[in-house]
Amino acid sequence: MALLTTTSAVAGPGRAETCTAARGAVVAVDFGPFGGDVVRGCDPAPTTGYDLLHEGGFGTAGTEHDGPAFICRIGHGSFNGGARYPTPAQEDCVLTPPANAYWSYWTASPGQDDWSYSRYGAMDRRLKDGDVDAWVYGGTGRPGFSPDDVRPGTGGTPGPGTPTGAPGAIDVAAAAAWLESRLTDGDRVVPEGGDTPDHLLTTEVAYGLAAAKSGPALRRVTAFLASHAGEYAYPEGSGGAPDATAAARLALLASSTEADPRDVGGHDLIGDLSAHVCAAGPESGEPTPGCTARGDFRNAGYTDGQALSVLALLRAGVTPAAEAVRRLTQVQCRDGGVTSILVRPGEYCDGDPATTALVALVLRRAGGHDDAVAKARAYLAGAQRQDGSFPGYTGATTGAVHSTAYAAQALRVLGDGDRADAAVAWLSREQLAGGGFGFEEGATDPALYPTPAAVLAGTGASLVTLTTERTGPTDPPTSPPPATQPPTSPPPATGPVTPPEGAGPDLAKGVAYLTGAALLKQGRYYTSGPGSVRADFGLTIDGAYALAATGLSDGRLRGIVDFLDDRGTDGEGRTLHDWTGIGTPHVLGGSLGKAALLAETVGRDPRHFGSQDLVAALGRSVCAGPSTAPDRSCAAKGAYTYTPSVFGQSLAVMAQLRAGETGAAREPLAYLTALQRDDGAWPSLVPATDDSDVDSTAIAAMALSLAGGSAADRAVDRALAWIASQQLPDGGFPGAAGNSVNSAALAVQGLSLDASAYTGEITRARAFLASQQNPDGGFNVARDGQRGSDLRASAQAVSGATGISFGTLERDLTGTSPQPTPGPGDGGPEIVTPETVTPGGTGGAGAPDIVTPGGPGGGYGASGGKGALASTGARAGLLAVLAALMVLAGWRCTVLARRRAPAGGEW
Repeated sequence: MALLTTTSAVAGPGRAETCTAARGAVVAVDFGPFGGDVVRGCDPAPTTGYDLLHEGGFGTAGTEHDGPAFICRIGHGSFNGGARYPTPAQEDCVLTPPANAYWSYWTASPGQDDWSYSRYGAMDRRLKDGDVDAWVYGGTGRPGFSPDDVRPGTGGTPGPGTPTGAPGAIDVAAAAAWLESRLTDGDRVVPEGGDTPDHLLTTEVAYGLAAAKSGPALRRVTAFLASHAGEYAYPEGSGGAPDATAAARLALLASSTEADPRDVGGHDLIGDLSAHVCAAGPESGEPTPGCTARGDFRNAGYTDGQALSVLALLRAGVTPAAEAVRRLTQVQCRDGGVTSILVRPGEYCDGDPATTALVALVLRRAGGHDDAVAKARAYLAGAQRQDGSFPGYTGATTGAVHSTAYAAQALRVLGDGDRADAAVAWLSREQLAGGGFGFEEGATDPALYPTPAAVLAGTGASLVTLTTERTGPTDPPTSPPPATQPPTSPPPATGPVTPPEGAGPDLAKGVAYLTGAALLKQGRYYTSGPGSVRADFGLTIDGAYALAATGLSDGRLRGIVDFLDDRGTDGEGRTLHDWTGIGTPHVLGGSLGKAALLAETVGRDPRHFGSQDLVAALGRSVCAGPSTAPDRSCAAKGAYTYTPSVFGQSLAVMAQLRAGETGAAREPLAYLTALQRDDGAWPSLVPATDDSDVDSTAIAAMALSLAGGSAADRAVDRALAWIASQQLPDGGFPGAAGNSVNSAALAVQGLSLDASAYTGEITRARAFLASQQNPDGGFNVARDGQRGSDLRASAQAVSGATGISFGTLERDLTGTSPQPTPGPGDGGPEIVTPETVTPGGTGGAGAPDIVTPGGPGGGYGASGGKGALASTGARAGLLAVLAALMVLAGWRCTVLARRRAPAGGEW
């Protein structure tokens, strides 16, 4: 390991010795690739990861294209006089650096001695006391030192103390009553706005009712599940391999209710699970569908499915294959946590408390793995917060109900009764008035998924021990349930969207958030950072897509389009074309495609958008072959220049196809098609990486669907099947930020290409999006991430919830009024078109509002009203005269204060 040095040469709060293990946050930067040491600094009052670097004495530089938010160079006064690396000779920092030569960002929370790759950029990561950050150059691996190596003090991280907090007990009867109230026809869960039963949630409810000894309701639910076992657990038909997770859930329910898991709806769940343990994984070189590695239960996919399958066999008196049990130890991380994804041995591992607790319970029941159980127990003790709760994932700063409930179950069995009691007491304080539980700390809306787990914790039970006396027959119903009906028509390509009430997020509120004056400034959004005057053109186009998809604010959409088309400038004098690089040696094909696609969406001419021919430039950006280092402009033949992602490739392909350039798009389309993996998924990056990404798969499917043809249709079918297989129990989808809003929204768009086949998945995903919408109308980044509305996630959530593909999205702006496009030095009042966003409305053009630059506070986003006059004296008098003249002319005026809000990066 390289020598660790502190920032002792730096005066003031950046000195590492001013922080302690419990006070302040620490950052360590490894200058090893440039001949230096690991240098650390700290911030005694941490705010963001970006500020931590600077308060710790480091200097940074961003890229010319993305601004300071994308950290391209880092330096420190203790190394080579503060020179920032990589040097300009090593990396020009004009565009985003390649994936094998950039500063990767790693984080660790208090009590954790293993690194997790950051889900957030440095400007967006919010820190707390005890956090540790690390920056490593190269992009090829994790830090070569541990968090404890760089924490203040020589004794490492203090051992976890016993949590404090008032004792409490869960009202099990109230929770069970709430669960019963959520059943449709008294025997199944049907998501709001849908007509397809959610078998997974129905099974979860059954566990809760079994723990609460709710006999009559439990009998009805188990009868329904038994009669639908084939539909739930055997998607390939009775002759194929079962969905291991579904089969295991049903088998555990049967064992818990004294039924026979070998005869559930005529299916031998135990025999079928035992018969479908993978003999090998992809490393064998042979096709192994549904297998990640040897010992997997076929089609398990996630660690909970593997663990539940092992437990189902154990509870049925069957000894599971040793390899199947050993697989649970192979997904245990170095810090003792267990990752939720059934990764291959040796792959990147990031544990979470809920999965760790479940695996600890199962391994203890299986026996023979005491070391793994002890490590999991220590991990859980370290992850428990002082109030008794557990976070949902590494780095989360609030308690999560599901994680806390599972941890309580495991800790009680493992002998940590005091910790289990503290966890249950925290759960009792989170129980809502109606009896249910929300997903996380402070939630105000109850949800089905976390509530049953809390009931089990409240009764002292777990899936290992859950049992109840059989109080009656479990014969299936004499009449079948209503058949699931597909939607009568696919989502509309144009016209205001009117989804069923309660079926998904509130699009009107979402649009109001996106168009609030605090965020949308004269037709554009701004990048993160205090006082930023740099427009985020990629995010601005994202917002335009969302407005086009809903049809709820055509005036604001017109304002964005006019700003881009009229070559409007931001505070740095940059236009759309500075972002796309058109006319320069660094043309970004994906960005060109994104801009051209917007023009096509709203009926503008992409061949004359912003006085440039985007279509011709896009054609010229198609690579004839891979470039030779150090030139990294072209990944392969058919790729677009400086387009490092499948997302950008797909947007550019759709732009060319919509422009009628089928010949020019032939090679890019062929390259995109070739990137599809055998399992139907696409990777995230270009050239292809060894990952499978929901977002990229969804956007690629939209591009191929637009292209059409039998081969493309088959590729789309495989892609949609893979996307559906990735859906999480709560309806969300995994993404870079965890259980991601962005990924769920794109999954809805992708699955809506064949809406009739994926009605249930779409309904659950839209319900998940609704659960992540905040009172201000915006959306969280992820279920278990930092709380608070994020502009980029909100734009994608609103757009995706409509289900309209980017390949067919259209919005007619005829009848809307032109919008002014001031330059960066314009000191006059900002004039924007007023609108009232209403469901089904088109946001017609009215008279302009006056927005006073530089005014304090106020604004749509701040107060929900129209604000007040923000200036005084002569300037206020001038505005008052102008307002009076406008009122006399039949115009309505309002003076709003300008306030910048953080945005994010760009695609």
